[in-house]
Amino acid sequence: MKLMLDSFWRASAYCLHPRVMVLSLLPLLLIAGLALVLGYFFWESALDAVNATIASWELMSTLIAWLERAGLSGLKAAIAPLVVVFVATPVIVVLSLLVVAALMTPAILTLVAKRRFPTLERKHGGSLLGGAFGALWATLVAFIAMVVSVPLWFIPPLVLFVPPLIWGWLTYRVMCYDVLADHASREERHELIRRHRARLFGMGVITGYLGAAPSLVWASSGALAVVLAPVLVPLAIWVYTLVFAFASLWFAHYGLAALRSLRIEHDAAHQAGPELVR
Repeated sequence: MKLMLDSFWRASAYCLHPRVMVLSLLPLLLIAGLALVLGYFFWESALDAVNATIASWELMSTLIAWLERAGLSGLKAAIAPLVVVFVATPVIVVLSLLVVAALMTPAILTLVAKRRFPTLERKHGGSLLGGAFGALWATLVAFIAMVVSVPLWFIPPLVLFVPPLIWGWLTYRVMCYDVLADHASREERHELIRRHRARLFGMGVITGYLGAAPSLVWASSGALAVVLAPVLVPLAIWVYTLVFAFASLWFAHYGLAALRSLRIEHDAAHQAGPELVR
């Protein structure tokens, strides 16, 4: 727990580093630009698809008829845009994590290693291809888990736990590999994850809760979220970028410190071995 808290405050301080702040603009510009382009070309077709789906559901037709009788016909026009925005949010979250992992984590890891662990040997136990494959596999599993768990979101207590747990697991899987791939050997990486699995997963879950903040903004804004989407979408992407940049720093500080302790422990054991034989 001491290492976890120490890494937390160090990651918080590093978020104010000029290099980290500049790097955080790259994923923001990339993802926000992509969101605007996709919205420009596919917004209307997405609304038409959602409206057609709603029209085919008897339950939704009954709900819309009730809204019209209650004098809330204006909400009918907001349902489809809200559905599109809410469906797009998990995609934005995953893209933010993957883009941060690809564009920011290597630079962040280099920054942390140079400032705190300049003498830590690099054993190159991972590869860029391995990290990309692992990230894609974990993303696929997370998406399947999200789709399967959607019915649980309508149970008030569970919606507070299920999505952050899924995002936390995804963050844990992606970050653990990325921050240890260059410095740790394959055996060291596996041993560190085995020893620290619970704390690393806990760090991922905390990150998942931090990343849920923009989703709360969507939910609290209601129909206003559609009107404010041009402002809220870039703001949400910026928050996601900062959260995952913080996660990269947190995992980097924790992972490299744990790796250094592991090697000190192994060196002490090797030195004690010959003495025990004598």
